[in-house]
Amino acid sequence: MKYNSQSMKKEKIELDPECKSHIRGVRDTIYLLDGKWKTIIISHLYYTGKMRFMDLKRQIDGIAAKTLSKELKVLEMNNLVKRTQNNTMPVTVDYELTEFGKSLQGIIDTMGEWGIKYRKELLQNE
Repeated sequence: MKYNSQSMKKEKIELDPECKSHIRGVRDTIYLLDGKWKTIIISHLYYTGKMRFMDLKRQIDGIAAKTLSKELKVLEMNNLVKRTQNNTMPVTVDYELTEFGKSLQGIIDTMGEWGIKYRKELLQNE
């Protein structure tokens, strides 16, 4: 018995332009905040405000200086974090969220609230 490969394929569900745009936005957000550290860095800067590099490193458990530096560069390149080099000896650098970075407030708050509920749910079921 032979199978027609075309008859075996399922049709792709066609989404309206608004749904496609929303899904593309979700994909772009995930791409921008990809990885283990970016959202954590943004959260710390969101809740504490401007921070020096070493203060930020001390706040984030388990992050290596090289990783923090790399992630901050990516966040700066994407206009989420502003880097300010101070005229001090030795040179110090401050990091803070840009206005665009601050616009992630709703996402950070929602993630935090959901994470608190999730942790309670897990502990309740043990």
